[in-house]
Amino acid sequence: MIESSAVVDRNAEIEEGVSIGAFSIIGSDVQIGKGTVIGPHVVIKGPTILGEDNRIFQFTSIGEDPQDKKYAQELTRLEIGDRNTVREFSTIHRGTQQDQSITQIGDDNLFMAYTHVAHDCVVGNHVTMANGASLAGHVRLDDYAILGGFTLVHQFTKIGRLSFSAMGSAITQDVPPFVMVGGRPTRPHGINSVGMERSGCTPEVTQQIRRAYKILYKSNLKLEDAIDEMEEIAGECTELSHMVNFLRNVTRGILR
Repeated sequence: MIESSAVVDRNAEIEEGVSIGAFSIIGSDVQIGKGTVIGPHVVIKGPTILGEDNRIFQFTSIGEDPQDKKYAQELTRLEIGDRNTVREFSTIHRGTQQDQSITQIGDDNLFMAYTHVAHDCVVGNHVTMANGASLAGHVRLDDYAILGGFTLVHQFTKIGRLSFSAMGSAITQDVPPFVMVGGRPTRPHGINSVGMERSGCTPEVTQQIRRAYKILYKSNLKLEDAIDEMEEIAGECTELSHMVNFLRNVTRGILR
């Protein structure tokens, strides 16, 4: 399952059923889980852990040194979960000691061609990054978020669950869960009702999130006052409580 032209370091740990394509380079301290397919001309540098059943397409670079001038060859790592797809020319870098020394990728994510995940990012599960979307360092991208093509995300920004960015968005502040953003300058444009429906949210939950959106963006309230009012109507709505908790922990402000 390993092409003869591939270079695999003797300290790499390759589990059963792994396929490694021609001219790929697997470095020391790399672990690759069962069923993962590595295409041709892929470079994976350690310390990096890939889980099971991932598919890595040609010309990708995974686990390379972070693009950070403060980085001085400290021992940092990258961890990638299961069933992720990483398409052509994508790059995912290891962490830095200025954060937790780790970049983390969850399960079932799709990174389309030319996407970039910088050092110390945390990506959840079922995330889609369309072609050319890029995360700067220390970004958190929560479950089921979708970044449209060529979306750029500023460092230390948080992108909430089931949020959506349109093509070419420039995100410089946190994006709350369930919110759609787009345009230049990038601004909120309603809730991601289609994504919510596809994820199994009931019409009642969607209505609650729509009501919260109006409080947050249409009521002219200060952020803290809007959060307090949203919390009052949250009741037993788990999704709205999640949105309130996200807003109470923003560090860069939110796109408004």
